[in-house]
Amino acid sequence: MLKAGIVGLPNAGKSTLFNAVTRTHKAAVANYPFCTIEPNMGVVTVPDDRLAHLEQIFKTGTLIPTVIEFFDIAGLVAGASKGEGLGNQFLANIREVDAIVHVVRCFDDDDAPHPMGSIDPIRDIEVVITELVLSDLDAVKKRIEKAHKRERSGEKDAPAELALLERLVPHLNAAKPANTLEVHEDEPRLLRLFQLLTTKPVIYAANVAEGDLATAAQNPFVQKVAEYVRAHHDAALVPVSAKIEAELADLSPEEAKEFLQDLGVVESGGSSLIRATYSLLGLITFFTHNEKEVRAWTVRQGAKAPQAAGVIHTDFEKGFIKAEVISHDELVKLGSVHHAREIGHYRIEGRDYVIRDGDVTLFRFNV
Repeated sequence: MLKAGIVGLPNAGKSTLFNAVTRTHKAAVANYPFCTIEPNMGVVTVPDDRLAHLEQIFKTGTLIPTVIEFFDIAGLVAGASKGEGLGNQFLANIREVDAIVHVVRCFDDDDAPHPMGSIDPIRDIEVVITELVLSDLDAVKKRIEKAHKRERSGEKDAPAELALLERLVPHLNAAKPANTLEVHEDEPRLLRLFQLLTTKPVIYAANVAEGDLATAAQNPFVQKVAEYVRAHHDAALVPVSAKIEAELADLSPEEAKEFLQDLGVVESGGSSLIRATYSLLGLITFFTHNEKEVRAWTVRQGAKAPQAAGVIHTDFEKGFIKAEVISHDELVKLGSVHHAREIGHYRIEGRDYVIRDGDVTLFRFNV
């Protein structure tokens, strides 16, 4: 299961957002630093209306969505890379996730004082990034020592690895995340092997006041974050209101929809955040069905049919023969599997077929 870690400075609203998005009350919420100590975990479904469309065709009564695991990670302070606050624990926890959801405070509230005394989202972002960069710089320097030894012993990959590491040092020293370094040829693969914190994709969740969500694009704090995000690779921006999300978590879907309409908002920030996390990780959804269920599955963009089959069960990949495929949109338009087969719109695809987002698939295999 894919993992996303929610991070941010103390009192940014990350635990409130975590509770709302995961519809739990696992994370303690209070206006003081280090309210979260141990990371809380919640499983979140990825919103996808296509499942309901397919249920109208297959009428199984059971829909199983695809999911992402969210972690609420302890608040970070300056000096974390040197062990300040809960720094070592924070860095260890963030190392385990696939993507970072960085909650940035874009609201003022006297009842929840900012730990640094004022609202400045870019300063807050750079506090977190600086600590991640410093941690990566320390890791790179240690890796350089090992790479020199491997180069002297004649290991094949050592020279290329050493060259990349030595380019990373001045880059990180300039307070630039590793994912903004220009790489070429085989270097992206090497960079992934280093498992640096600043190579992880990031979504900035601009946390605004309740009354500002509908007009978040005009919020001067959000505008500053948007400018920052445009200047950085592998980053996305989603305006949210943690307080609104907390209220939505206790409402029925119908009540939540009406509440959002009253606010002038089409979709909750939480749903947008989940979709953005899914997209940022380069994931797509395909669907399967049988007499019992309609189910969504997750694969990375570019996955071939046998790999997708392997997500369901390893035996499906090993014994893959073929895949019968039709797109969600086409199946819904035709109205039934029988009609789609009758007019030849179910395609037979082999091992080289690249799965597309929205494919409705039946795998044939032999074990």
